[in-house]
Amino acid sequence: MGNLLKAFSNPFYRTSSLEILLFFVGWGIWWSFFQIWLTTKQGFTGAQVGTIYSFGSAVTLVLMFVYGSLQDKLGMKKTLLKFIVVCQIFVGPFFTWVYVPMLAANFYVGAVIGAIYLSIAFLAACPVFEAVTERLSRRYSFEYGQARAWGSFGYAVAALCAGFLFTMNPYLIFWTGSVVAAVQLVVLVALSPEKNAALTSQYEVQSETLKESKTPSFGEIIGVFKLIDVWKMIVFVIMSWTFYTVFDQQMFPEFFTRFFATPEAGQQAYGVLNSIEVFLEFLMMGLVPILMRKIGVRKAILLGCTIMIVRIGGCGLVTNPLGVAIIKLLHAPETALFILAVFRYFTLHFDTRISTTLYMVGFQIAAQVGQIIFSTPLGALHDNIGYQSTFLVISGIVCVASIYAFIVLKKDNESVEGQPL
Repeated sequence: MGNLLKAFSNPFYRTSSLEILLFFVGWGIWWSFFQIWLTTKQGFTGAQVGTIYSFGSAVTLVLMFVYGSLQDKLGMKKTLLKFIVVCQIFVGPFFTWVYVPMLAANFYVGAVIGAIYLSIAFLAACPVFEAVTERLSRRYSFEYGQARAWGSFGYAVAALCAGFLFTMNPYLIFWTGSVVAAVQLVVLVALSPEKNAALTSQYEVQSETLKESKTPSFGEIIGVFKLIDVWKMIVFVIMSWTFYTVFDQQMFPEFFTRFFATPEAGQQAYGVLNSIEVFLEFLMMGLVPILMRKIGVRKAILLGCTIMIVRIGGCGLVTNPLGVAIIKLLHAPETALFILAVFRYFTLHFDTRISTTLYMVGFQIAAQVGQIIFSTPLGALHDNIGYQSTFLVISGIVCVASIYAFIVLKKDNESVEGQPL
């Protein structure tokens, strides 16, 4: 409790936490039901849903590198965040008057237009908010995991509300996202503790400020692609974290709702499960940094892999909704371990000045590449052999990725070129 009160006394922690909470509320209110909306309200097949996700991943792939490079150049400035939030305000009008008519008129054109907008406003934006928060945490003396936890809490609340809004009127989830984005824009403009010299001098870590003062050159940013250790991480992420979206967003929602007598009952149950799951993720975000200090970053990543294998494989074996729901809750520690440990791996072994680009390229972009590779084939596989057999295939792929990670990941005391543990 003392540590929590100390964290809240830091205005940089409070502001960063509020910003990331609002982002995840505005995203989660519609994203948590996006796959269900595509299948039950728009009537798309698994292969078509896979195509929509693949198009989104392809655009996000390019945009993430652009966003990462821009943010590394901007450093602590929130100009890019404000642009993103302005785009998010239009999510309600976009889904109501643009996306649905275009998908009906020409599926592929609609999928491309949707991919461009959703990537600009949400899909490529998530890691920018995370990276800015992580950078602020190092500079202004607070724990990144504790701030990122509020994002998970926001998503949990949003998912719970979305389950009820969706059954009332599916378009409510998108318009609620617009309202939340408008609130966030006010917060971004109004709250700027970094402009207060007294607060800055009280909380600033001088060594981090000195690093940030040396803005990385474009050559240093592009040089990320020349690092063999980054490519090792890219291969690992493609074979593992890729399935966070393929399994959790593209497949699991409809799979779970099929256990219930009516679609409405299933959708509300899924909303409740999703909110419980992400609330647990909120708790784990605060606990994983403590765990990492005890077992190390490398072991934390490997533990995340083990949980993913059990979780996805378990959903392929269990045949009742309660059992599936319990296994799905393992998502909470898995997500916290992957997000925090992988980010810490980059800031431990690489130059922290290009942390945003490293996180984008080595984790987020790699996952998008994986989604492009796997989304449509696994969607088609599910159409042919069903959800549960497909889950076992995914679990097998992650098992191979875990063995690969055990071999290639650096130990915590090797090549420490960033911020030491």
